[in-house]
Order: sequence, then C-alpha cells, then structure tokens
Amino acid sequence: MIDCHAHLWDLDGGYPWITPESPHHRSFTAGDLAAAGDGLGLTGTILVEASRGDRGETWRLRDLRLRHPGLIAGHVGNLNVHAGVEPSRFRDLMDEARPNGMRLGGPSWAATPASARALVPVLAELGVALELNLHAAAVGVAAEVAARHPELTVVVDHLGNPPNLLTADPAEWREHVRRAARTPNVIMKISGLLTQQHGVPPERVAALVAHVVEAFGPGRCVVGSDWPICLPRGSRAESLRLATLGLAGLTAAEREPVLRTTAERVYRLAPPVDNAPEPLLRCDS
Repeated sequence: MIDCHAHLWDLDGGYPWITPESPHHRSFTAGDLAAAGDGLGLTGTILVEASRGDRGETWRLRDLRLRHPGLIAGHVGNLNVHAGVEPSRFRDLMDEARPNGMRLGGPSWAATPASARALVPVLAELGVALELNLHAAAVGVAAEVAARHPELTVVVDHLGNPPNLLTADPAEWREHVRRAARTPNVIMKISGLLTQQHGVPPERVAALVAHVVEAFGPGRCVVGSDWPICLPRGSRAESLRLATLGLAGLTAAEREPVLRTTAERVYRLAPPVDNAPEPLLRCDS
C-alpha cells in the first residue's frame, strides 16, 4: 500500500497554525513516520505540504524524499505560496523542486489567490498533479477545473470534505461525487476520515467510501492516512483501516489500483533522480 497523504514538520521552521495548545505542537520526523508505519505493509508515502507558509517547504519535502527514498515515494508542495510568481519562473522552480503534485487550499476556490490559480496551466503542461483541499464544494470545483484542463490530473483531498454524518445529510455531496465522476481526470483521495467523521459508526463511514469507489472506479481512487493530523483521533494504522473499510466489497485485483497502482500513475512515482552531489536545501521565501 502507498499512503498518499502524510505530513512532516519541524516546529523550528514555522507552521504558524500549530499553536502551543495544539495536540500537534511537536516536530514529526522521518523516523516518526517510519515508526508509525511499522507493520502496515506500506511500500511508500506521499508527503503533503503542511502550510509552513513559504516556498522553502517544497524544497524541504524534496530533501526529505532524497534522503529517505525507501520511505518517501513523492511529495506535494504548496501552490498558494507561489502566488505572484511569473509562469516562466514557476516552470523553472518546478523543474528544480520536482514535486509530484502541488496543493491549492482554502475555504473555497474563489478564496485562493488568483495568481496561484493562474499557475495551474503550468502544472498541466508539466504533468504535475493539482491537489485541492477546499472547505466548500471541492468535488464540484475539481470537476470544473479538470474539464477546463483535460491534460491535468486533479486530486481531491479527503473525499472533498463531506459533512460529518452525525450533523448533516451528505446527499448534496453524493450528487457532486456522481457528477464529478464523469470527468475522467479527477482522482478521489480517501483520507481524513478519522478526523472529519469522528464519532460516526465505521459502517457509515465505509458507505461514503463505497459510494466514491462505485462512482469513480478503483482506478481513480487512492488512500491516505493524514498522519499525524489524525493522531488526536487515532493512529496511522487506525486511519488507514477506516479508509480501506469501504473497499471490503472489492476483489483483490480491484483493491490493487486503490492501494498502489493508481498512486503510481497519478504521482508518476519512480526512484528519485538528482544530479546534485547532496540533497538540495533551499529557503526561498
């Protein structure tokens, strides 16, 4: 299995959202990541940016990938922080940082920086996936963006953030999923469930996952733990177990794309190649 959503951070590097009273107020290292995955049968992890707030985080993720190739299979940088960069310069930055994806996040698509959204065509040109982590209408937005850029792979984080089933009806989300599934370059990431669906019976969470897999098919779904964000609710193992519970109705052959081969295709996973004598550390701000 490839865990397509995990984070690492060093508090000395920033991360203003991690306040002293937060349960996440500690650094998480590659060693912690390895220990959290012990015995889970993982063949790699995709590191995702954690809102450090500057461009240097993308190079930090690249450095971690180069230093731990047996543990970290790829990395997803933060597109928001590149707002204002000219497309030609951004293209050069992507060639240097070599991310497998770039994530755009915010309350809504309109709330993200317009000059960051303007860089999406460069991602399409380079074959770098766009990840969306939007609080509102993420699934529908993903389909719209993917339709405008048919050569772009758009990954929707955390099932598009459906409402907690204890407090709201997911009917609208279900319809958005059905509609988005008609756009072939949209990929759904089964992640974040341990946190977002806290208190919901596991079988009801599994029904959300099953709905997505039925609509999109196993070849357009991936899984992620959202470790260590998940830790206040459970371990990395518990998070992945909940994410995969909705796959119970699939055959072993059908599970394989969800658990591994779709991630390999979407993130263009391959052994990292770097001509520098040592991993490159940059602190562009």
